[in-house]
Amino acid sequence: QVHVVESGGGLVQAGDSLRLSCEASGRTLTTFSMAWFRQAPGEDRDFVGAVSWNGGDTYIAPPLKGRFVISRDNAKNTMFLQMNRLKPEDTATYYCAVSMEGHTGRRQYEYDYWGQGTQVTVSS
Repeated sequence: QVHVVESGGGLVQAGDSLRLSCEASGRTLTTFSMAWFRQAPGEDRDFVGAVSWNGGDTYIAPPLKGRFVISRDNAKNTMFLQMNRLKPEDTATYYCAVSMEGHTGRRQYEYDYWGQGTQVTVSS
């Protein structure tokens, strides 16, 4: 079993930056990948980005490139999402997901464990 916990959400103004964190704990396997998804009220859960098991490969959804950056600290089993120049449309619950097989795709079914989410609200 893997426990996934997100943190760092909050209320910010448009143009601000915010950094989310996600820590995975539990099983001692090391070759797991991690991803961020987000879900706005009444909307589908969308892929934000992912990072490979060693942090060497990162992926960001095209509309978010240039503003969002994913990184990973393997020593702490922690992934980060740096969000810059935030917009009101970035308002959503942000979820962290873990794939024990190292998937880094955009489909939710590729991920085995999920966190409870952290709320990000961007005011205009």
